[in-house]
Amino acid sequence: MAAGSDHGLKRDVWKRIKDTIIADCRKSEVWKILILDAFTTKLLSSCCKMSDLMSEKITIVEDLFKSREPVPEMKAIYFMSPTAKCVDAFIADFKTKPKYKAAYVYFTDYCPDDLFNNMKLYCAKYIRVCKEINMCFMPQEAQVFTFDNPGAFQSIYSPNSQDKKKTLETLADQLVTLCATLDEYPGVRYKKDSNMENAKILAELVDTKLVRHYELDDNSKKKGKTQAQLLIVERGFDPVSPILHELTYQAMAYDLIDIQNDTYKYKGKDGSEKQAVLNEEDMLWVRLRHKHIAEVSEQIPKMVKEISASKKQPDGKITISNLAQMMKKMPSFRKQITEKTVHLQLAEDCMQHYSNNVEKLCKAEQDLAVGSDVEGVKVKDPMRTLLPVLLHPYSTHDKIRAVLLYIFSLSGTTDENLSKLIQHVKIEEEREYILNWKELGVPIITSPSFFSRKPSRRDRSQEQTYNLSRWTPVIKDVMEDAVENKLDTKEWPHQSECPAAWNGSGAVSARQKHKASAQDERRTGSRLIIFVLGGICFSEMRSAYEVTQAVKSCEVIIGSSHILTPTSLLDDIKALSKRPMEILTIDERSNA
Repeated sequence: MAAGSDHGLKRDVWKRIKDTIIADCRKSEVWKILILDAFTTKLLSSCCKMSDLMSEKITIVEDLFKSREPVPEMKAIYFMSPTAKCVDAFIADFKTKPKYKAAYVYFTDYCPDDLFNNMKLYCAKYIRVCKEINMCFMPQEAQVFTFDNPGAFQSIYSPNSQDKKKTLETLADQLVTLCATLDEYPGVRYKKDSNMENAKILAELVDTKLVRHYELDDNSKKKGKTQAQLLIVERGFDPVSPILHELTYQAMAYDLIDIQNDTYKYKGKDGSEKQAVLNEEDMLWVRLRHKHIAEVSEQIPKMVKEISASKKQPDGKITISNLAQMMKKMPSFRKQITEKTVHLQLAEDCMQHYSNNVEKLCKAEQDLAVGSDVEGVKVKDPMRTLLPVLLHPYSTHDKIRAVLLYIFSLSGTTDENLSKLIQHVKIEEEREYILNWKELGVPIITSPSFFSRKPSRRDRSQEQTYNLSRWTPVIKDVMEDAVENKLDTKEWPHQSECPAAWNGSGAVSARQKHKASAQDERRTGSRLIIFVLGGICFSEMRSAYEVTQAVKSCEVIIGSSHILTPTSLLDDIKALSKRPMEILTIDERSNA
């Protein structure tokens, strides 16, 4: 198995595939062909390698929608989504002249009756197995899942959306498949919001579908609640975290550098185009991704020096060209060095952006977000913090981000003030970047007399942080409160009863070393699953690992329809006011 898949969600997904699809394959000794659609291709490649499949007697992997040579003497495994498009392609393989000897069909989710009946009508005699394996999510990282659906943002938040209800239904189905894969039957809670109903609707749907799923469970015995809690919250709950410039390695890289499909492209010293995939196969990435860029920049050269020393290389300044020389001389440790070269280059790229303009921006952003400066002095006039940013020749995008943080810090501003700000940033034609946040329930324009109570935050004054990284994502407060059983039931109503481990007191602080209490013992091996409607950002993903690390008795898993960067979120916000016809381009972008 791939190194990065030895733990967490990827391991769970691969185990599920092995226990269903692969276990059926093993029953017959013959080699088989595996046929996948776009979603299952991504799913499989996220948790296993071709060599893993080969060792299970799968000889070739094919695309369901590409023309394929018939191999009538071989059996084919179809692993696909239960959509009309997939089922039609499957039927076409057998309807006139069968391409394969037999078909083993596995759906990622529940297959509607009409599609199933169609398959039976044309292909019944070729189908040996037809199963639904309940796996309609992407294991993005050890503790992060997505539904690989950026288009859900428009469907849920656009005032012109035609398919909001359908999208929420689909998200609920997908959340149930996540719970099924983890073998969890969680208690469900949601964040109450007087302006927005989506979290409540989704919680109701998920709870109803979970009840139905476990009533119809293959094991025929009715499953009781497990040691798990599922919290559902909307993106508008914390608009600050996805807009701030983050200085931890992963978040910073995805914000400042154009990384598409987790692939970092860079130029080698010889001018050649190179690329590296940033995923959990790269153990150095796993070690560094949540560290502050200052630590990363310090650690990578140290690691390279260690390797150089072990290879009796003369010590000296670590540069990309020195490494290239070393690699030519000693191919044996090329892989070790290549890994480090990638991160040396990526960290250098991040630092280049940082020293150019991000460093100056960060101070203003942190003061606006936290509401106080480095010394802890309250920011009395946020406009004085914002003005230097507007007067400096930063990019329009960076200025928009600062203006938004200013508005969020005040819980809205007056129409007149907003117009001045928009003129200042010269975005009269693109004011939607700011105005459309109202669709997420975030106050943008308020009357002067309006006073909004800001939610109280956990006191982190004793925690050690970097001056330009003082902000903590709100979701981290929620994770810690949930683990400590401190979530207010008025703010976080129970959609369904929670298992005993999540009730009562006897909770412990996520930040203190402690003796295992009875409560703690009871909760060992429990899970907290958090789902954010409208996308998650990298600092929120990091929080899940930090809280799990601190508590140890509870694993925190976080997910959404997709992962956000500040740029992709602002583009999505701006597009919310487009008419349905114009939105086509958004979906095309998300499917690309």
